[in-house]
Amino acid sequence: MFAQPGETFYEQVGGHETFVRLVHAFYEGVARDETLRALYPEEDLGPAEIRLRMFLEQYFGGPGTYSRERGHPRLRMRHVDYAVTPDQRDRWMQHMLAAMDSLELPESHDAAMRDYFTRAADMLVNADDDGNRL
Repeated sequence: MFAQPGETFYEQVGGHETFVRLVHAFYEGVARDETLRALYPEEDLGPAEIRLRMFLEQYFGGPGTYSRERGHPRLRMRHVDYAVTPDQRDRWMQHMLAAMDSLELPESHDAAMRDYFTRAADMLVNADDDGNRL
């Protein structure tokens, strides 16, 4: 994959299809993880998959569909009602990094995305492993 002048990060990593694959692989892991799956109130993970895909596409320079349909991302605010523990963060990261492994992106792009996921996941922790708010 070679970057063309003026291409966004989103385009450089393969655009929509890359994010479809990433998020689908991530949610396959979530579906098998009883502890993490319990955080998703919807029986069908499909809507959550669409929301995360739209968010990530927008964050990495793709279409602004997420903001048009859902408003400003406000990542921390959207998760404030959930006690996000270090264990849940670690489980989330395990599934996201496994999904990243399936993409086989160029090293610099892979590293940039992994860095973002680590920072975002750490930022969302708002409770200890017993669920007590920090």
